[in-house]
Amino acid sequence: MGFGRFDEQGQTFLIEKKADGDFETTDQRITPFRLLTPIDFRCIYAVGLNYRAHADETGMAIPQHPMVFMKAPTAIQNPGDPIVIPRYLRSDKVDYEGELGVVIGRPCKNVDPSEALSYVLGYTCVNDVSARDWQKEKGEGQFCRGKTFDTFCPAGPCLTTADEIPDPSKLTLRTYLNQDKVQESGTDDLIFDVPTLISFLSGSTTLLPGTLILTGTPSGVGEARDPKRFLVPGDEVTVEIDGVGILTNPVVEEVFGDEEPKQEEAES
Repeated sequence: MGFGRFDEQGQTFLIEKKADGDFETTDQRITPFRLLTPIDFRCIYAVGLNYRAHADETGMAIPQHPMVFMKAPTAIQNPGDPIVIPRYLRSDKVDYEGELGVVIGRPCKNVDPSEALSYVLGYTCVNDVSARDWQKEKGEGQFCRGKTFDTFCPAGPCLTTADEIPDPSKLTLRTYLNQDKVQESGTDDLIFDVPTLISFLSGSTTLLPGTLILTGTPSGVGEARDPKRFLVPGDEVTVEIDGVGILTNPVVEEVFGDEEPKQEEAES
């Protein structure tokens, strides 16, 4: 397992860790065998109802402060690996949410919005997968159960460094379900922009390097459609953000206990 840098031609070059702990790009060209998440995320903060058009489609009022919840690091999923629909705690209302992810690069606390972007390591594509039934009907008003099942936070496939994105409020995000475009929005529709979110989340709270912030999803989620459109096995979800990357994950159904495939058992 290691790090690499993509160039504009799509070639990958090895990134090595130096003796002083810093990293540098080498001239050694490599062929990735499998893409993992860009970094090992330490903590995941997520923001709900943060696009004006999404607030409109849900019929909810514009929040006065960011609506914050958390996802467990175990919800992280690699690009290309499957989103798994829960069956042990069954959900039949699993939804997609394409989002811009912000990665913190150095410790910050009580940060002023004017300084907030200086703490950003980079940006990545994220899918805030959500089991709406556990989020709402079965969740007793708590988001975490419906938001933090295993594989419910695909991220990647790369980290676009902050110097390449001088203004994260000028990006376009799209989500595709089986090649159908289901979400498209500019990040200028964010109610609370990236500097405001970092300032708010760092208020009286230390954000450590490797913290991932999900900035919210635009309109077009499956739950708000008529008819509603939830994920089923065999689906494929792609989140695309101009200048950041393209994240694609297939959808499968959870198997457990006696339902485990016998072939996998024999090979393990």
